[in-house]
Amino acid sequence: MEDKNIKCKDCGAEFVFTTREQEFYNEKGFNNEPQRCKPCRDARKFSRRNTRSNDSRR
Repeated sequence: MEDKNIKCKDCGAEFVFTTREQEFYNEKGFNNEPQRCKPCRDARKFSRRNTRSNDSRR
């Protein structure tokens, strides 16, 4: 296995999918490579958490 350069589907930035990350994905049984860079993944998680907490207040 080698490090892979992947283009983020949200911002278009290139990020490295390291061999260590690939091994982790394989161990967990994930079949797909990540599609978003770390900052975009974090922003997406944050957005979903805020949406859920706002929904529970209603």
